[in-house]
Amino acid sequence: MEQLLGSSPGVFIGLTLVVFGGCGWLTGQSLASGWKPLGAVFGYAALLGAGDRFLVFGLFGGELLSAWGYLFHTGVLAVIVWLSYSAGMARRMVRQYPWLYERVGLFGWRERRRQPA
Repeated sequence: MEQLLGSSPGVFIGLTLVVFGGCGWLTGQSLASGWKPLGAVFGYAALLGAGDRFLVFGLFGGELLSAWGYLFHTGVLAVIVWLSYSAGMARRMVRQYPWLYERVGLFGWRERRRQPA
């Protein structure tokens, strides 16, 4: 299991999902509120993944230059940042342009249907 996760399950849940996942959620919200492009999500997720690997190494004695660990943790963080970004963009589009768009689920919006006159 440690080989798959790149660290122990407790470290993965506590550090990657709770601490860095929370940072990732806030990062996605911040990117959405600043109207940043979707590509920025992956750049910031890569930075969060590097910070996560460094703390796994520094605090818990994990392997610093584990390619699989970095890719796996960064992939999980990228999904969290992307979900937060999508939810934030949907909320902003509907709030900022309520006459044009209506909410469709948690992550989407669509053009508002015109009422016949």
